[in-house]
Parts: sequence; structure tokens; C-alpha cells
Amino acid sequence: MLILDLGAQYTQLIARRVREAHVYCEIHPPTRDLAWIRAFAPLGIILSGGPSSVYDADAPTADPGLLELGVPVLGICYGMQLLAQLAGGQVRPSGEREYGRAELEVLASDGLFHGFPAGARTPVWMSHGDRVDVAPAGWQVLARSPNTPVAAFRHGSRPLFGVQFHPEVAHTPRGAEIIGNFLFRICRATPDWTAGHFIERTVRDVAARVAGGRAICGLSGGVDSAVAAALVQRAIGRRLTCIFVDHGLLRRGEREQVERAFRQELDTDLRVVDASRRFLEALAGVTEPEEKRRRIGHTFIDVFEDAAREVGPDVGFLVQGTLYPDVIESLSPRGGPSATIKTHHNVGGLRPNLPFALIEPLRELFKDEVRQVGRELGLPEEVVRRHPFPGPGLAVRILGPVDAARVATLQHADAIYLEEIRAAGLYDEIWQAFAVLLPVRSVGVMGDFRTYADVVALRAVTSQDGMTADWYPMPPEVLGRVATRIINEVPGVNRVVYDVSSKPPATIEWE
Repeated sequence: MLILDLGAQYTQLIARRVREAHVYCEIHPPTRDLAWIRAFAPLGIILSGGPSSVYDADAPTADPGLLELGVPVLGICYGMQLLAQLAGGQVRPSGEREYGRAELEVLASDGLFHGFPAGARTPVWMSHGDRVDVAPAGWQVLARSPNTPVAAFRHGSRPLFGVQFHPEVAHTPRGAEIIGNFLFRICRATPDWTAGHFIERTVRDVAARVAGGRAICGLSGGVDSAVAAALVQRAIGRRLTCIFVDHGLLRRGEREQVERAFRQELDTDLRVVDASRRFLEALAGVTEPEEKRRRIGHTFIDVFEDAAREVGPDVGFLVQGTLYPDVIESLSPRGGPSATIKTHHNVGGLRPNLPFALIEPLRELFKDEVRQVGRELGLPEEVVRRHPFPGPGLAVRILGPVDAARVATLQHADAIYLEEIRAAGLYDEIWQAFAVLLPVRSVGVMGDFRTYADVVALRAVTSQDGMTADWYPMPPEVLGRVATRIINEVPGVNRVVYDVSSKPPATIEWE
């Protein structure tokens, strides 16, 4: 399958859904010409969404000849609007923007909606400000929503389809079914792409690239860097050295946990570097989130460079557990027009004069795919199931300036939160949970005295991939225990709040 990236934050999520169905796919920019597409010989083409309006002068587009290739095409959101424009239709601004959940009414039980009886209603996820008011001549309307009269359509005789909603996100419950209908009923694809194939290909590619050289891996203790390390270790063996950097921004007890897991369980050549003072000095007085990430990314490389000298003179590669959400939010992938959301320290925050060649074997995978690969590699469940933790650590969970005292406060509050979640048996139901130290103080009363102290926010979300997320409905009794313990046990905190924002419009992390 060929996916043309028209700028959506969800482009790789489309690819992930295709791969979940065990079909191989690649993402490429919409500038690929017809000769290139013919040579690629896709079974089908998917046009992603995007933030542009098709009537803008500089909007991404595609060759109208795409509609004449005889290859099935599915346009999603902006991709559907582009199909309408290429077919001579009209795209206009919506009277009301449609973001979030909407109810889709299926009008025709077409191949794309196989299994959906005509008249069926199903929830979908919308995110658009423009819409197709009237289908182009020769096209059939397949579905509508209260705010979108043409929520899905198809050409009368060619295998060309469009949907205004996002079937690739988890919040369209039957989205995988719709994508599956396109893959198997329309494109006649074969489901033969698996995690085992990914491992085999990756190990082969890494072995060939590194050849007789050595590599170091920036190990954080999380599943991403652990799986990256395991893949590269399978490819080059003991020529890989893992370096765990204690940057002073870890969760409580994390350093000890990482050393125990990776030395005992994985038989890894692990070096531990205490660089906490170095990182805190680099962050002194910094409050702007992007600058925090930039300084952390640069300091990581400085530390790795020093550590590599001790490993040996022939270290030429740095292994990172970079995932696609890091990439898609940091820069435009593969030449596509996706917008930058925030710079991840291991992508856009890297030092320009990087002394190593990067190896990022997971760069096009999402978190749940990484977990599947980790299980295939035989990693311990303790590592595979661990909640995500950002590379910049608590620096992006301390809003405002970062110093040792504020780090200690947040470590204590976060440890209480995770301890109570585990005690309640909720840890594995939640995709990610953490505490945030806010840059505000509030008035309180303790022991009949007025206090003016810090505020801690609690965050817990459900997700499959980190690209979209819903806040977790934490039981009130658990929230109550957490808040009581934090206020009673963490000096300098007198108020606890709970974050009930979804992604979008918020991100999961606060910075």
C-alpha cells in the first residue's frame, strides 16, 4: 500500500492501522509523480488528512492522473476533499467546525461499508473546518453526519473512495473495519506483514550498516530504548554498549530499577553515567518548553560523546528508541507538510554537529507496535508494559524553572500517585499516568494556619499509540487517597487537581 502524506498528524497512524492488518505499506510525499507511482506498483493508495484547505494557493495536491491509474484510492479528511477537487467538485468552509466525536449515518452499504446496513449509525472521529457540500458529478454519497452532508463518497465506476472522518484513530470504533474493507475487499491485499518480518528485516539492515563497527545505545529504561537495544544487540552482539544517563530528572528509584532489569534480565553491557549536575546546570533559569528540550538534547549528546571515548575509539553509531510520534510531532516526515507540534529532544532537539551516525530502528513504529516487537524478542513483561516516560524526564513535567528542590517535590508526588494506582490494580488499564508540578501557588489551610504552596496536577490517559488519547475516569476514591497522601506527605504542596483533557486538543505531556 502507498500512503501519500498530505500533512496530517495522523499519517503514520494510517500506516499503523494498515500494518495491524498485516499489510505492508510505505509513506511518501504527495510530490511523487505518476511514473514513480506506476513503478512502485501499489495495490492501493491512501491520501492522508492535513491542516490545509484545498483552495489555498500553496495547499498540497496530487496529479489528477492519480484518478486514472485504475488503482483503488481512499481519501481521508483532507484527502477526500482533494479527491473532490480533482474530480471537479466544490469544497467550502463548514458553517460549523466539526472536531471530536460525531454520529455517522451510512446511506449505502458499499464495499467500503461492508457489514454496515443502510441506515446504520456509528460514532466516528471528525477533525475538519472544510467539507464537500455536494458530491462531484458521477460520484455517490455513502454516508453523512449532522454537520457534513457528504461524509463519505465513491466514484460511480472507478474504485475511488473518500471519507471525511478519521477511520485510523481509536475513537472511530469501527474504523479498522472500514480500512480492512478497503484493503481486502477493494484492493485485494494479502495479510502477510508481521512483527517477525519487521525484526528479521531490521536485524539484517542494522548488521549490514554497522558492519564491523561499534555502537552505543542511549538506554532510558523504558520499552522504546529497551526494544531498540535488543534489536541492535541481536544484530551486532557485544559490539553494542548501553549507556544509561542519570540526568537528575528521573522518577524515584528509576536508576536502581534500570540497573537491576538490564544487568540481570537482559545480560547487557550497561554503563551508568551520573550527569545530574550537568543537566540541572544546563536548565538553570530556563522556562520555555522548546528551549528545555533543545538543551536536554544537546547535553545528552555531550554526555554520550564523553561516554563513547571510554567504550573505545571505534564507536561510530548511536542507537535511540525514537518512535514515530516523536518524529511526526517534531518535524515533517519524508518531505511531507505535517506541522511541528513540539520538538522532541531526540529528534529536533539534537545537536547539529552530531558526532555519531544515528540508528533508530523503531522510528516508524508506535508504542503498541513496539510492545509487540518487544514480546517477540522475549523482553520481560516488566519492561514491555511500563508506562511511557519522556526522554527529557521530569523537566517537561515541571512547568517553569527546573531545580533540584522542584525535582524532589515532583518525584515524591509522582511516586505516591503511581504507588496508589498500582495498589488499586489500575496500572495496566492506564496507558500513561504521571504528576505535574505547576508554576502557580495557591492559598490553603493546614493546622489552622494559612499556607501559600505549590499545586500538583495528576494526568492519566487511555490510548493505543499516543497520537490520540482520552482522559482516564479515575475512581474518586483513588483520587481522594492520592490527593490526601500528596498534601500530607509532600512538603510545600497544598492542592491537587486532575486533568480531564483529551488529545487533541491537548497533548498528553504538559510541555
